[in-house]
Amino acid sequence: MLLFFGGSLYISIRISRKKENADGYMTGGGRIGFGISAASMTATWIWASSMYASATSGYTYGISGPIHYGLWGALMILLIYPFGRRIRKVAPRAHTIAEVMYARHGRSSQLMLAGSNVIGSVISLTSNLIAGGALIGMLTPFTFSQGIVAIAAGILLYTLWSGFRASVLTDFVQVLAMLGAVVIIIPVVFFAAGGPALFETGAANLTPQQGDFFSSDAFFNQGAPYIAAVLAYAIGNQTIAQRLFAVREDLIKKTFVTATVGYGATIIGIGMLGVIALYAGVEPMDGDVNNLIPQMAATYLGPVLLCLFFVMIIGSLSSTADADLTALASITMADIYGHNVAGKKHADPRTMILIGRITMIVAIAAALYFAGSQLNILDLLVFVGAMWGALVFPVIASFYWNRVTNLAFSAAVVLGLAAFIPVRFSWVDLSGGFGIVSDVWATLGIGVVLGMMAFGFFGTRVALIVGTVTTLASAPFAIGFLHTYPVLSGSLVAYSVSTVTCVVLTLLAKREFDFALIKERTGDFDAPPVQETQPDPLDPAGKETV
Repeated sequence: MLLFFGGSLYISIRISRKKENADGYMTGGGRIGFGISAASMTATWIWASSMYASATSGYTYGISGPIHYGLWGALMILLIYPFGRRIRKVAPRAHTIAEVMYARHGRSSQLMLAGSNVIGSVISLTSNLIAGGALIGMLTPFTFSQGIVAIAAGILLYTLWSGFRASVLTDFVQVLAMLGAVVIIIPVVFFAAGGPALFETGAANLTPQQGDFFSSDAFFNQGAPYIAAVLAYAIGNQTIAQRLFAVREDLIKKTFVTATVGYGATIIGIGMLGVIALYAGVEPMDGDVNNLIPQMAATYLGPVLLCLFFVMIIGSLSSTADADLTALASITMADIYGHNVAGKKHADPRTMILIGRITMIVAIAAALYFAGSQLNILDLLVFVGAMWGALVFPVIASFYWNRVTNLAFSAAVVLGLAAFIPVRFSWVDLSGGFGIVSDVWATLGIGVVLGMMAFGFFGTRVALIVGTVTTLASAPFAIGFLHTYPVLSGSLVAYSVSTVTCVVLTLLAKREFDFALIKERTGDFDAPPVQETQPDPLDPAGKETV
């Protein structure tokens, strides 16, 4: 731990400046190159919880579980680049998506996006601290409480001074360590557990669904909900948006395609630990499947490889936790202070950096409190995910359709969320007429999700065809059936209600928005910088450094 966090702190000190730049603190000035950007995007989304969840999916659903988890999670990253190019075109110097929504609509849409990301990032921080604390409690003489405090202090120390610049540069080192660990650890555990013969000797431990590569259980409980969620995370999450605004505009496609491959391969590989445990007949310690990964490591790895495994997990949670800290700092700096307190023209960059650093300290303290208490964060996480799902169509439409209004945006999100909650938590009896109504909306949601994916890559005409055909084709099978899967059904209902509301209210509006105004209302908070004499570590060639 000392070596890992000490090395990260050393990197942060090496790139620190006597006078930090507010825009650099939030997005690295929007000039970060391909290698560091791709590594940062990959590392940010390979977080400890995703590793644990992929292994849990493998243990629960068999070999198709990690594939559903990793493949659709990777698709989320891939979907960013077609929409990301449009977002950067209309707002080339923005810092947050919420900031762009403020320029496009006003305060209510900005606060919806900013608020959901504050909750989501604090929950993510908490989850990562819990994962790290549990690992330390299981593999070291230290307690869970000592573990979460040590990890929180290590992450805060190297992120606090240089903000986003420190986050992306340490991500580069962390992703190399994680990928190297995965390449070594998974084969070692596989052969230590029995090698290829395990698939024959352990087949009796699997149910027919777990042994089926095309398992319907895995698809409807893991794959389909993830397909519905990928757009929500791609569009609504500030940690992704921050990297979108940081990378050089001409490198967006290459960066996110590379991150897609890196994330998918790593997470599917880690998920195979759960599959190996399933075939080997391993029972999770204390009946908790979250213990599978450290349990498999402790069982099959020697001291040296166990240290490598430890670095892999600590690296995964650190790369995501520092991204959450910088995302929260950007929201308070740009959205709260920069636009709502001081105003764009009167914001003081030095005050902004101070606010960002205070935000990080408060966020870590809040995450430590939640991690150390017995609070259930799952319901909050579900709520945030639903809000992002309800935001997807209004956000995307706001970048392409000049008639979308603030009323259409806000009403779509509120009604989408209101429709999601009773379906997801079964507050109404879905076995009768309400179930059919829910299924109709969920079936429409299938067309909405696939139509928006098609729109990103192929445009409006193809999107309308795909959305219409998939809705009509799935209706005979989905209506009367989907309500039996409340997680999937609730997400699809949120998409469809939000989309229909936004479209109807937009069609009633007549005022057209000039997208050129977004460039004027967003942009740098610092004065135009002067040419530096020393090369920037984030751009060693110096081509983009000013």
